[in-house]
Amino acid sequence: MTSARVVTEEVLVATGGVVRVAAADLAEIRGRGACGPRKRARLCAHRTPVDPLHEMLICLARGTYIRPHRHPGKSESFHLIEGELDVVLFDDCGEVREVVRMGTYASGKTFFYRLGKPWFHMVLVNTPHVLLHETTNGPFDPADTEFAPWAPAEGDPASAGFVARVRSAAA
Repeated sequence: MTSARVVTEEVLVATGGVVRVAAADLAEIRGRGACGPRKRARLCAHRTPVDPLHEMLICLARGTYIRPHRHPGKSESFHLIEGELDVVLFDDCGEVREVVRMGTYASGKTFFYRLGKPWFHMVLVNTPHVLLHETTNGPFDPADTEFAPWAPAEGDPASAGFVARVRSAAA
């Protein structure tokens, strides 16, 4: 990586005219994800939240909880680099609609996914960590993310029971 600016302990933003990422850079993201309180970290290849295209290399450690949410008017795609995860898609009432089981190309599982509909979704990490490349359209505005009203907020102790129920329904 040419260089990166640390925004928070879990968010780095690449700087310079050309973004280069090597194995050592992924190791840093992996370490930040494993050690962080929210069990995640990202390297943003886009420069600012208002960029029209957002590309991120993300590490999610097992046990991270990302509340089901949707992004009306946006799409997102994942390309798995390491590990395995399930993308769980929900209907508006919180029933599991579909599960996309993802792994690396070598795993034989789905290694690329794109969601172009405003469906509620979440991820379940099935290995000690996953590394993925996420692409979505910007600009980023937190108000554009709609959290599922039927799912507990991040940090709510009820989230562990919710994740267990989703894992069971998604099995």
